[in-house]
Amino acid sequence: MHCDPRFSRVREVFERHFADGEELGAAFAVYLDGELVVDLWDGVADRHTGRRWEHDTPAFAYSCTKAITATVLLQLVERGLVEVSAPVADVWPEFAARGKGAITIEQLLTHQCGLPVIEEPVPVEEFEDHAAIAARLADQAPIWEPGSAHGYHALTYGFLVGEVIRRVTGKSVGDLVAAEIAGPLGLELWVGAPDDAIARAARLKAGERPQALTVTESSLPTGGRVEDVLGAMTRAAVDPQSLMNRGLGNPGMHLLKGGANNPVILRAGWPAAGLVTTARGLAGFYRALIAGDLLRPETLEDAVRTRVHGPDRVLFLDTAFGLGYMRPSVTFLMPSETAFGHSGLGGSIGMGDPARGLAIAYVMNKMANAISGNLRGIRLVEAVYSAL
Repeated sequence: MHCDPRFSRVREVFERHFADGEELGAAFAVYLDGELVVDLWDGVADRHTGRRWEHDTPAFAYSCTKAITATVLLQLVERGLVEVSAPVADVWPEFAARGKGAITIEQLLTHQCGLPVIEEPVPVEEFEDHAAIAARLADQAPIWEPGSAHGYHALTYGFLVGEVIRRVTGKSVGDLVAAEIAGPLGLELWVGAPDDAIARAARLKAGERPQALTVTESSLPTGGRVEDVLGAMTRAAVDPQSLMNRGLGNPGMHLLKGGANNPVILRAGWPAAGLVTTARGLAGFYRALIAGDLLRPETLEDAVRTRVHGPDRVLFLDTAFGLGYMRPSVTFLMPSETAFGHSGLGGSIGMGDPARGLAIAYVMNKMANAISGNLRGIRLVEAVYSAL
């Protein structure tokens, strides 16, 4: 492990989480101006066998995947192969069905297209057939008028954006990540993990102590009240027919033994929630991104410009998005307005801050019971900023 003395407070916070019983196994990494200044890991990767968390232990990072998928698409934009302002149907003609002909690629990236759920249950046999799942979405009508609102597309984001990428290149997101991002940069990062990474991967465990996001009046949609939004979120969480539950539950990882720990899920490489990575690998991705190694600086600057911000039709709280990247909001709690990135279900975080030269990642295997973020990851990020 390594921790620059300037960031000793970060190590203290990391170690306290274990001492207080908040962590099972976890890793945290920070690059500052391209230098790896924090690289910490500790704990147990598999509570059943007692296997320790090692320097090369990867973890399933859920929606942290979305920022990587967005980057793959933006690389295609830079090559002139696709335009974000163009209709999806230009490269995916079947998508025009059911009144979707005018939906743009930008509306997929910003969660505005009105397709946050797959209406028909996806059978386990299709879990690794992204094209088949995308075809289900192509045959659906939007739930709201595209462009009139935004709502978090927890799983469908990946099948939609991933199909655009496949139609343009003939390749999957995972193949392009391996060939053009992780491979050339030597990153321990996969969207669809190989067998050796699956064998080393941490096994996720549900959190024992529920953690809720801090909700204040300033975090609510205009005119909202704390009790109103919390009530709406609570009702959605227990209603199997809510957009929140339908969006998170289909395709249903729970249909497989072990859920997200099942090799089928780790191998499937869903482009919205299929990332298997070490903290060092995910932080390295953001290091390369803000250094201009993956996208031109002007492309990234435009991509992280906030396109939508306000009440989320699926999560109820305010969310904010650029082109596939989260921007600071109550669901992406960051100490800096220049930060961007993506969190993952249960608490994983990947982020960059070009203004401060920071690239940060946190992965763990003890899931929090919050939809986005947890206090452990937030405390660690805050400790980094306080050390600057």
